[in-house]
Amino acid sequence: MKQFQSGRLVDQGTYRSFSPTPLDRPWHIDDMGLIQLLGEAERELGRLDMFSEYVPNVDLYIRMHVIKEATKSSRIEGTRTNIAEALQEREEIALDRRDDWEEVQNYVTAMNEAVARLPKLPLSSRLIRDTHRTLLQGVRGRHKQPGEFRLSQNWIGGASINDAVFVPPLHTEIPDLIADLERFIHNDAYRLPDLVRIALVHYQFETIHPFLDGNGRVGRLLVTLYLVSKGVLKRPVLYLSDFFERNRGLYYDNLMRVREHNDLMQWLKFFLVGVIETARGGVATFDAILRLQRETDTRIATLGSRTPKARKVLDYLYGQPLADAARIGAAAELSPASAYKLIADLERLEILKETTGGRRGRTYAFADYLGLFQ
Repeated sequence: MKQFQSGRLVDQGTYRSFSPTPLDRPWHIDDMGLIQLLGEAERELGRLDMFSEYVPNVDLYIRMHVIKEATKSSRIEGTRTNIAEALQEREEIALDRRDDWEEVQNYVTAMNEAVARLPKLPLSSRLIRDTHRTLLQGVRGRHKQPGEFRLSQNWIGGASINDAVFVPPLHTEIPDLIADLERFIHNDAYRLPDLVRIALVHYQFETIHPFLDGNGRVGRLLVTLYLVSKGVLKRPVLYLSDFFERNRGLYYDNLMRVREHNDLMQWLKFFLVGVIETARGGVATFDAILRLQRETDTRIATLGSRTPKARKVLDYLYGQPLADAARIGAAAELSPASAYKLIADLERLEILKETTGGRRGRTYAFADYLGLFQ
């Protein structure tokens, strides 16, 4: 890897595009710092995977992880939707923020659909294009060939291609480059640790930039999809967008450093540090969820005959921690009057918190739980 050559600049007359070196070839890791980071990342990822198996109703919490990932990944692209807004209905979102909200909802749908399809459809060009189509459905990029690789030149940064920070390869190179990427993903003849392989895949995908829009979001989705498809994770519980968003400058700088200086090691180490931090954070979140479950179960036990209904509400809130009285009542199969009485009990126990401050259209948050993902 120390002799890695990232690719070459190709003169296109008025600008120069970058043609990356194919990935599907033998690799050799000989950097002890990278090997040590890799071992630590694999241990932390194993802990996260094991922890997720012991959390009851883990799918409810995965839903919240996906929503957090959607907001963070979309924020890197400039959207402003936060987790609380992502949990609201469309009509509850201000008109000037609905485009952002819809992009986040598309991300959630795209991730869920792609994970559900993995058992029957391998991680492939087809799955990538289908996921891209879902991401851009009905949002700002809907006119930029959703689900299709680009047929024209794009660029990153700059007001025009002439002062761009980076110009990806010509569109005519994309079929061969994506075919190489697909072969590399599935080529077990070249033994390479999965975390190193997906770090290379993410870098290469972002360098190819095969779509006119949405490349960053698709590239970050690929990380989780790859780890699930290879059985590294039994559940989709690792999402790196929060790490990338908090370290946005380093994220882009390290990708560019590979292209400009052939410094693959710096990118791989940055990626593995992201896996370590994110996996540890995931374990801490799951641990906090289990503690919160015990605490809230103790609190609602004081409600006597209303405890079973309160437990139904909590089961609902773990998947949807922001709700109005109608939804809470439906979850517990209560009349409106009984729902408001139970809500008052849950407010008194400091489980629910009213968020609007109004007399009508009140919304209630399972604040302690929501805070774990903010």
